Amino acid sequence: MAVKIKTPAGMIDIANDVIATVVGGAATDNYGVVGMASRNPLKDGVNQILGRDSFHQGVVIRQQDNGIAVDVYIIVGYGTKISAVSKSVQEKVKYNLESMLGVTANSVNIMVQGVRVLGD
Repeated sequence: MAVKIKTPAGMIDIANDVIATVVGGAATDNYGVVGMASRNPLKDGVNQILGRDSFHQGVVIRQQDNGIAVDVYIIVGYGTKISAVSKSVQEKVKYNLESMLGVTANSVNIMVQGVRVLGD
């Protein structure tokens, strides 16, 4: 299912994989985020960090009347404040969707799937 945007010149269809890549890139650029996690941890591996090519496994996109709702599954670093990291991810995801794709995110829900201790 793709997000459809109507413009004066015609229709624009944005695939969910494109949106997932933008969301995943925005999420992993934040301090405290170790990586993206799968939305089905039992099927895909518990606390497995997803690569850039599989960000779509850690993002759920639901189309709504006047925008989209996004669920983001992340793994955070040990010692970071989870609420601050989550708020930062929410803001960056909303900003990147609006500035890069012109898509309004009505809600960005962050699900922390695990905490990873970072080694030196």
